[in-house]
Amino acid sequence: MKLGTVTIRGEDRLACLLDEEGGILAPRAMGDLVSIIEQGDAGLQALTAACDSALAERFRLVDGVVRTPISRFRRNVLCTGWNYWDHFYESAGKREGQEVPKPIAPTFFTKSPDAIIDPCAAISLDEAVSEKWDYEAEIVLVIGKTGRSIPRERAHEHVFGYCLANDVSQRDLQRRHGGQWFKGKSIDAASPIGPWITLARDVDLSAVTLECELNGELMQHASASEMAFGIDELIAELSWGMTIHAGDMLLTGTPSGIGNARTPPVFLRDGDEVIVRATGLGELRNRVVATDLHSYRVGD
Repeated sequence: MKLGTVTIRGEDRLACLLDEEGGILAPRAMGDLVSIIEQGDAGLQALTAACDSALAERFRLVDGVVRTPISRFRRNVLCTGWNYWDHFYESAGKREGQEVPKPIAPTFFTKSPDAIIDPCAAISLDEAVSEKWDYEAEIVLVIGKTGRSIPRERAHEHVFGYCLANDVSQRDLQRRHGGQWFKGKSIDAASPIGPWITLARDVDLSAVTLECELNGELMQHASASEMAFGIDELIAELSWGMTIHAGDMLLTGTPSGIGNARTPPVFLRDGDEVIVRATGLGELRNRVVATDLHSYRVGD
């Protein structure tokens, strides 16, 4: 079962994807996907029943726009760094004096919700803000149940499902701001997430292959089984003494093949097309578009 958000006739609607043609729109009274997740099994059962109803409202993908599945964030988007060892090692000597020893536990950081865009939206790029825009294919874990200090053996109870992200990063900003990653991962309108959340019960991560393609060239290719720290360990470590909430999203790290680690480096440019895909999770297909992000703007 795949769940998400579509805009149909100018209105954002919670939706169940049935096939490549389209699916079912949930009743408006059910709210958004976060509302369903927060209700736990009861919310998912109600949504399933509504989608199975003979009175269910169908939609066609060609008639709408697929949005990022979750757009109502209660906090920053949670992220994991260095979760594929080949990625950690490929950047050795290329961190511009900010080298670190191999981590013994997961590395966590966050990114601003304002960075998040729809699965087919344009990736905003402003070379006045950064000259080193890099792609990062990632699998996103969606938290299904609120909890704190969750033991590894119960971590699976807190997984709602999975989708994809391109954790577009600005490498020079990472270096400029002391090697921490928040600023260099949070530039507005640069990181697509989606397209649909596939329920955890329908995903065998050991069989998932993650890829990134840039202008038709395969740049990243890895099995999710190569993660340095598995989903159970990520949840246990992140929640240790810290509450994680239903509806939170956790990016689980990128494999090797990033542009900054290549010789010569490969960075995103205006007009590039980036595709992130994974077995059973669909794909993100985004065009990179030059955008003015450095001009002064009063908040909306």
